[in-house]
Amino acid sequence: MSDDHTHVQEFFTARAADWDRRFPDDGPAYAAAVAELGLRDGGRVLDAGCGTGRALLALRAAVGRSGVVLGADLTPAMLREAARAGRDRDGALLLTDVAALPLRSSSLDAVFAAGLIAHLPQPGENLRELRRVVRPGGVLALFHPVGRAALAARQGRRLTPDDLRAEPNLRALLTGAGWRMTSYVDEDTRFLALAVRDA
Repeated sequence: MSDDHTHVQEFFTARAADWDRRFPDDGPAYAAAVAELGLRDGGRVLDAGCGTGRALLALRAAVGRSGVVLGADLTPAMLREAARAGRDRDGALLLTDVAALPLRSSSLDAVFAAGLIAHLPQPGENLRELRRVVRPGGVLALFHPVGRAALAARQGRRLTPDDLRAEPNLRALLTGAGWRMTSYVDEDTRFLALAVRDA
């Protein structure tokens, strides 16, 4: 396991048991972001870096009982919390690295990724792997329940021009990974970038 993976696992393992209590009001923001994916009944979707599975209920509602919902995370402690909260009833939980997903190419309609991009060791390559598992025309949602400035303030840091989620940087990163950004919202109450996989 790389040092990047070890660091991510240590960070989230230390916070897993208390994660949902720290952010109890994020549910509506997750549901609103999921709605923008445009999923249909019977769809197939992955929550990449699902953590405690806070998006799984909204994803299940979007694709119905006949759809497929997967939640993938690198940290066992986060998946245990997801199961403890009963979220494994809304989606199958996979302990895996989003850099090497155990999924067939073009097998999904969409990927939802909340707070993931800042934790990717090789964002360009990792976004290409997410593209691999999505069908042409499928959608990627990069989401955070607070915007860039609010998150930086929460973390005690300043925004800089090289911020990965700044619109020009993210657009270039997505384009290089085979995605076409279709919308970008960065407000105090949410961050949401949507992209489509071209053929």
